[in-house]
Amino acid sequence: MSAVHLSSHEEYARLIDQYDTWMFDCDGVLWHGDRLIPGATEVLSLLRGKKKKVIFVTNNATKSRKSYKGKFDNLGVEASVVRPLFNTTAGGRFSNFTIRQDEIYGSAYAAAVYISSVMKLPKNKKVYVIGQSGLEEELRDEGISFVGGTDPADCTVSPFSLESFTLDPDVGAVVCGLDTAINYTKVSKAFQYLTRNPGCQFIATNEDSTYPAAHGLLPGAGAISAPLRYALGKDPIAIGKPAKTMLDCIKAKVHFDPKRTIMVGDRLNTDILFGQAGGVSTLLVLTGITLASEISGPNPSLIVPDYVTSSIADLAVVSK
Repeated sequence: MSAVHLSSHEEYARLIDQYDTWMFDCDGVLWHGDRLIPGATEVLSLLRGKKKKVIFVTNNATKSRKSYKGKFDNLGVEASVVRPLFNTTAGGRFSNFTIRQDEIYGSAYAAAVYISSVMKLPKNKKVYVIGQSGLEEELRDEGISFVGGTDPADCTVSPFSLESFTLDPDVGAVVCGLDTAINYTKVSKAFQYLTRNPGCQFIATNEDSTYPAAHGLLPGAGAISAPLRYALGKDPIAIGKPAKTMLDCIKAKVHFDPKRTIMVGDRLNTDILFGQAGGVSTLLVLTGITLASEISGPNPSLIVPDYVTSSIADLAVVSK
């Protein structure tokens, strides 16, 4: 079955009416780096005005939910309703619906919940982190002890030496996310824990090979964990899209009808596959990773979204 390429006002209006819950990827769908995709805010406002439930589902593990909330605020993504509520307690001014932290689901948060609630890592154990402050913040909020990460001792450029390395027997898991300060020391320490600490679990926040930055593509978290996968000869437990773990995390917090839910994303093998695995409809936008030729070229992908549009901004035609 081929995807429906949306184009008319009637098609967009019908799409919006058909779904009550809208799940959005962020990078490549709502913004590139620190630049909003034109029209994204207007579409979120439109959906809010129509009383739609909006959820943000991102594989980016460099930011915590709190940090993502700050990014939404800094970019001016308030998703206010088209007809604002009149707030009589605010001196007769109109009030907006702002994006709440509990509407944001990132792979860092899901990884922390997995470690605390599924793995049930004992309190006397800790996690070795390959990642950044957002992942550390989510682990800390779940009461999980950790080492590595942004620790200056692990961000050193000095050669790693087994002779001077002391194995911490309390490390019960290694969690790997996107780490722009990745180095041989971090990989070597993680390898030691995974091969020498009995039962030590290998976890990846997500397996994205790349991610869309403001000026082009950069290696993603999957590329960061790849050296360990090769050295160990085994794959990690993947948490983010398209893994079911992420959807289970959302289901535990949000009630939604899969038949009336749609996932909006820019990547076939994460966003669209995630939606399909969860039994929800899918909308592919062409402002991020996936190119039009990948779904309609001579050798189209086997992953076929339900709908395709050039940009999330296309839905704003309904309000005109």
